[in-house]
Amino acid sequence: MKIPYSKITFSFLLTIFLSACIPVTPIALVPLPTSTETNPAESVPVAEWITVYFSDPDNPSANIYRGGADDELVAAIDAARFSVDAALYDLNLWSIRDALVAAHERGVSVRLVTESDYLDEDEIQDVLEAGIPTIDDQRESLMHNKFIIIDNYEIWTGSMNMTVNGAYKNNNNLLRIASPRLAENYLAEFEEMFSNKLFGDHIAAHTPHPSLEINGTRIETYFSPDDHTANRIIELIQNAQESIYFMAFSFTSDPIADAMIARANAGIDVAGVMETRQYHSNTGGEFDTLAEAGIDVHLDGNPNNLHHKVIIIDRKIVITGSYNFSRSAEERNDENTLIIHNAEIAAQYLAEFERVLAQATGN
Repeated sequence: MKIPYSKITFSFLLTIFLSACIPVTPIALVPLPTSTETNPAESVPVAEWITVYFSDPDNPSANIYRGGADDELVAAIDAARFSVDAALYDLNLWSIRDALVAAHERGVSVRLVTESDYLDEDEIQDVLEAGIPTIDDQRESLMHNKFIIIDNYEIWTGSMNMTVNGAYKNNNNLLRIASPRLAENYLAEFEEMFSNKLFGDHIAAHTPHPSLEINGTRIETYFSPDDHTANRIIELIQNAQESIYFMAFSFTSDPIADAMIARANAGIDVAGVMETRQYHSNTGGEFDTLAEAGIDVHLDGNPNNLHHKVIIIDRKIVITGSYNFSRSAEERNDENTLIIHNAEIAAQYLAEFERVLAQATGN
C-alpha cells in the first residue's frame, strides 16, 4: 500500500517540528533503550505504515519481468519530493534505474552507494552518466546492503537485490516502512558510507534509534559489522518459547546453528529451508550439522535461488534484511538487519516460509 504524499508530508514536517558454548536454558533479555513514534491517529493499522512484498518466481508474469515488487518501489521513487538515497549491492533492474534517473532529472537529490564488483553493470553506468553522485566501497569485502531511503521518511529494505534475478527469479522479501526515526538510522549508515567513505570494520556503532516503537510495534535496527548482529540473533533464539523457523541463502554460522540445536533439544519446534546451490558449493554450511541434530531442515525447490535471510521466532518476531547467517556478514560485510516484533507481520513471513517449505526437496 502506498502512503499518500499528503500523509508523508504531514508526518515528515511534524517530525521536524517536534524534534529540531550456548546454554540450553533461556537467558534474560536486556532491552535496548526504545524511542516511541506514534502517528496522530489513535489506532493505525499495520498496513498503513509497513508493507511486506515477496517475489513470486512461479507467477507467469515473472517470465516477462513485470509486475513484481519493483513496481511498488518505482511508484514510491516516482513520488519522492526531496531525496532518494540508495545503498544497493547490485543494480540491473531497468525499472529502478529509470526511476532513479527520472527523480534526479526532476530535481530530487539522488545518491547511490554500491559494491565495487558491480560498478560496471550497464544500469549503474547509466546512473553515473546521468550525473547521479555514486560511491563504491573499493574493498574486498562486500557492501551487501539493499536499502533505499525516500524523503528521509520511508525505508525500503530486505533480502531483494535490485536485479532481474532478485525481483523475478529468486525467493526474496522486500519491506516498506514509513518512519522518520527508522529513516534516521538508515541515513546515518548511508552518510557513513557516502560522505565519510567508511566501510566494513572502519566504522563505529552510532545508530540514533537502535530500538524504536512505531504504533505499538518494536523494531530493532542492526548494521554489520559494528553492531554485533549475531549476538542479538542468538539471544532471541535462546529465548524462543515455541518455535523457530528460518529461510537461509547462506548459513555457515556455528554459533547460530548451536543456539538452534540447543532450543530444539529443549523441546522448541525448529525447522528451516536452505538454498540448494549453497549446500553443494559451500563446505562450511550448517545443513548437515542441523540435520544430524534432528532439526527438520530441507533444501529449497527453486531452480534459481532461495535468497531469503529470515528467522521467525514464536510466530511474533521476524529477523530479516541483507544479513546472511555467516561470518562474512558478521565481521566483514556492510549489512543491515531489522528485528520486527509484530505477530501480524510474522504471520506474513510464516506464510512465505510454508510456501517455500512446500516446494522444498526434503532432507
